[in-house]
Amino acid sequence: MRQLPCVLAVLIVGLAAAPAASAGTEGTAPELAACVADSGRATLWAVNFGGMPTASATVAVSPLALHDTDDQAAAPRRVVAFEYSEGYKTRAKIHKIASFATLPLFVANYYVGQDLYNNGASDSKKSMHAFLGASTGVLFGINSVTGVWNLLEARKDPSHKAKRTIHGILMLAADAGFFATALTLPDSEGTYDQYVSQRQTHRTVAITSMAIATVGYVMMLFGK
Repeated sequence: MRQLPCVLAVLIVGLAAAPAASAGTEGTAPELAACVADSGRATLWAVNFGGMPTASATVAVSPLALHDTDDQAAAPRRVVAFEYSEGYKTRAKIHKIASFATLPLFVANYYVGQDLYNNGASDSKKSMHAFLGASTGVLFGINSVTGVWNLLEARKDPSHKAKRTIHGILMLAADAGFFATALTLPDSEGTYDQYVSQRQTHRTVAITSMAIATVGYVMMLFGK
């Protein structure tokens, strides 16, 4: 029975403290509700996986640039220097020195030949014209041998190949023309009409041959 007063005292004190405890709980409830509502607030234990790529995300991969072999083939190749023999150099020197007489011989041949054509023939004029014609034949004989020989040796050299070929063709055509000029010398033993026709043919073939040779000569002398 002595414990009954103690139990009653505890109940009375608990009933008196309940209102105060409920009041304190109501003050903290709004704060707890706000905390629950703020789901976006980061906490010390929150881990955000939003920055990680998902399974459906695609990764952009730059393609590997492969150079085509055509680009390498289009690159300019270094020109390999062509080695000429000592004989080629010697023949080229002879060819060049002899060619300096080409234009002076042409001028002299034309002057003497035109004088014979307009004013008639004399022994001195005939001798001079024959000497100049023979000199032209010797000159082109030397240059034909040295030129053709060097042209064959230089056939594998790609540098200025087209110019050398055209020069050779023109000079060989002039050689044939000079040979035809010698064959068409006027024959004074025939009729006058035959003599006049042969003289005209001789003059035309000679001038044409000199013109062709001059083009080939100047092309090599001043051409790049």
